[in-house]
Amino acid sequence: MDWFTSDAAWLSRVLFQRALAAVYLCAFLTAALQFRALLGSRGLLPIPRFTARVPFRRAPSLFQLHYSDRYFGVCAWAGCALSVALLAGVDALLPLWAAMLLWLVPWVLYLSIVNVGQTWYGFGWESLLLETGFLAVFLGNDEAAPPVPVLLLLRWLLLRVEFGAGLIKLRGDGCWRKLTCLDFHHETQPMPGPLSWFFHRLPRPVHRVEAAANHLTQLVVPFLLFTPQPVATGAASLMIVTQLWLVLSGNFAWLNWLTITLALSVVELPVGHREFPRTPLWYEALVLAVAALLLFLSRHPVRNMLSRRQVMNRSFDPLHLVNSYGAFGSVSRTRYEVVIEGTLDEIPHEQQGWQAYEFKGKPGEPTRWPRQFAPYHLRLDWMLWFVGLSPAYAGTWFTTLVERLLEGDPATLKLLRRAPFDEPPRHVRARLFRYRYTDRRELRRTGACWHRTYVREFLPPTRLDQRP
Repeated sequence: MDWFTSDAAWLSRVLFQRALAAVYLCAFLTAALQFRALLGSRGLLPIPRFTARVPFRRAPSLFQLHYSDRYFGVCAWAGCALSVALLAGVDALLPLWAAMLLWLVPWVLYLSIVNVGQTWYGFGWESLLLETGFLAVFLGNDEAAPPVPVLLLLRWLLLRVEFGAGLIKLRGDGCWRKLTCLDFHHETQPMPGPLSWFFHRLPRPVHRVEAAANHLTQLVVPFLLFTPQPVATGAASLMIVTQLWLVLSGNFAWLNWLTITLALSVVELPVGHREFPRTPLWYEALVLAVAALLLFLSRHPVRNMLSRRQVMNRSFDPLHLVNSYGAFGSVSRTRYEVVIEGTLDEIPHEQQGWQAYEFKGKPGEPTRWPRQFAPYHLRLDWMLWFVGLSPAYAGTWFTTLVERLLEGDPATLKLLRRAPFDEPPRHVRARLFRYRYTDRRELRRTGACWHRTYVREFLPPTRLDQRP
């Protein structure tokens, strides 16, 4: 079938595959370095407790069959090793069927992690990585030209990512329709980056242009992905530029980089022609069957996008094959941060003796400038941003976090930038502060990028024999 493949897309496939392998590497590395404190046997939300109440059919995972901290670590580091192999192009050296299996293994491993990851893996980019990774299994290698059905499914995924995000904004916070959301977003986003202060201090007319460009890129440009070349390449390139702007303005884990990866599958560059062997019949049949299945499952996200009650970042099946996406349907006007403090005093004083636990990414000490962590994902820091929005997000894990700090748990302390003491504290408390960016005059005078104001007590002083 001549229509089944596109020789001109060979370089697009290579760029997409190598970029996806890099995202996989970051995702598995994040899991390997953080799981013990978050999901381990003594983690904040232990996997064994989850698998005891949730059946395999609802959350298929290797860890439903067996769990130990060592086994999870082996799976996470194996995912890192496979990602490095794919990044190096090992799949191109294998037979077609073996290359497909090589791409399937990291997908199975990461699916297993996400399906038991609970709160820590409830972000849209987890499902996006799984949906993208599943399509990558069927994209082939040098033994077959890139299959057009898979290339079109990648464009369909990219359209849903962008268009879904655009719709949720128009239907959500009124500031998106007024083009004023960027007056607040750079200051109140979950995890600011080193340039976020400067983005926030851009003139307000520039913020209006930012918001308008966002609407254009998310609501109009995605449909150009299905036009002939070079228009489709131009549309994808515009998306890449927009995503790089977001990379510079904040820390959004690998969401932006994965969106760029999807856009690379659309870009066709004027390079030399390549000859490919005849496509095997079994491969054509398999790809067409998978494409038919995914198109059938797409009815769920389409209904969601057309609904006035559109929801963001929902999976419609336990394998995360086809999902809905969206981000920042509402934008916070005020930034609240939960500051956790400890003291060595047996009888805590309200004002003296307390020192703060400093986290790697979330704002803390006002003079400490934010750092760039994305595409690496600081999961605990992100969730603490949600807790600042509402105590309802704390759930049971916040109580366990306080307990681990009181114990001086090494795995938990590794998630922090700095613990205030060399020994476990006698008491831990949490206080809520309002944070805002300093203006240029304040920055020059104090050297602080943040100004914070005490709001209220979030958690009273607590000790091990008096758990919250």
